[in-house]
Amino acid sequence: MSMRITLRFAIAFLLAILLTPAVTQIEAQDQSLQKGRFVAHEWGTFTSVSTADGAAQYWNPLSGPTELPSFVYRSSEAARGQCIKCDLALVRMETPVVYFYSDRDLNVSVKVDFPRGRITEWYPQARTAKESINWGSFIVEPRAKERFPVDRSRSHYYPARETDAAPIRLGDEQRIEQEKFLFYRGIGNFDVPLSVRLAGDQVIVRDMRKEGIAGVILFENREGRMGWRIHGALNGEYAIARPTLGLPVESLHCEIENALVAEGLYPKEAAAMVKTWRDSWFEEGLRVFYIVPRRATDAILPITIKPVPSELTRVFVGRAEIITPEMEKDILAAVKLFNEASPESHAAAIKSVQRYGRFTEPVLRRAMSYTHVEAEQRRIWELMLAATKAGAK
Repeated sequence: MSMRITLRFAIAFLLAILLTPAVTQIEAQDQSLQKGRFVAHEWGTFTSVSTADGAAQYWNPLSGPTELPSFVYRSSEAARGQCIKCDLALVRMETPVVYFYSDRDLNVSVKVDFPRGRITEWYPQARTAKESINWGSFIVEPRAKERFPVDRSRSHYYPARETDAAPIRLGDEQRIEQEKFLFYRGIGNFDVPLSVRLAGDQVIVRDMRKEGIAGVILFENREGRMGWRIHGALNGEYAIARPTLGLPVESLHCEIENALVAEGLYPKEAAAMVKTWRDSWFEEGLRVFYIVPRRATDAILPITIKPVPSELTRVFVGRAEIITPEMEKDILAAVKLFNEASPESHAAAIKSVQRYGRFTEPVLRRAMSYTHVEAEQRRIWELMLAATKAGAK
């Protein structure tokens, strides 16, 4: 009899251990549904570009394809598309989305200020004043049937909907808009919390605000071969060796998702963020990802939500793109090839620089600074225009 009791106890104890992580995760995902709770979660990205010596690079984030659905609202400068002559900026504020969780219908208002930047895209409709965006009053409807807008584009906008957040409804009897979140984008001129520079085969990362950075990842993709190094928390300055290439990137997806959950996002939100950006984050180039300190996010993007949520989580990932000597060498070779008269050489030059995606433009701008010969600068500009036009097709 006693052996049976002991055996039953052992089995029950073992099951409790095995099931505890799953229960904890479910509770973390569903705690927003507790009676009377109103939760708001936000994620987004700050993308910056620097030269190998660590100098912040002005670039044109609006020069490439928008990769956004047609129903998204755009400022006049963003609506021009592939706008080479648009104003340059230091930072692209990319795809912040704000989710809401409530156990009942709730009337909510949200305003976000961007004192050192401009709002360029958003959805649903809102009042914008370049340095702020105000959605006014809208309804959080946890039990509403989802009727979200779609178009034929294969935009990375849509994965952000793959969460348990409540639908929101804006508008009046004449025009109703429904979505799973508030979405906005912008460009700005402010110092990001992390500086990066190359020193031989090492990348030197430095916490500029001395607030502590929760996690740092050095990533490189060179002609399709990828590698990374995870440093973890950063206080002060640290040298990270450039990674060995040839690793499967799927395991890095999991590492980033875990880091986002550790910062307060729900698992489905973290998965949606990685799915949204996985094509862009892991494209050709050398870059550093880091968790932006919450205090820095609140200073860059002050947010006002009424009523005040029981919980407000804001998790932004910094992306610091590095223009490497290898990239500059490739670009200068492409410029030389573009100078040749044949259509074949022009096509080869354009194809070569397009490997760097939307960062082709800042790398070519960097190349222009190497020469004071007007004719050479003009040819680099012509290559930039040609690459941008080809990328829009």
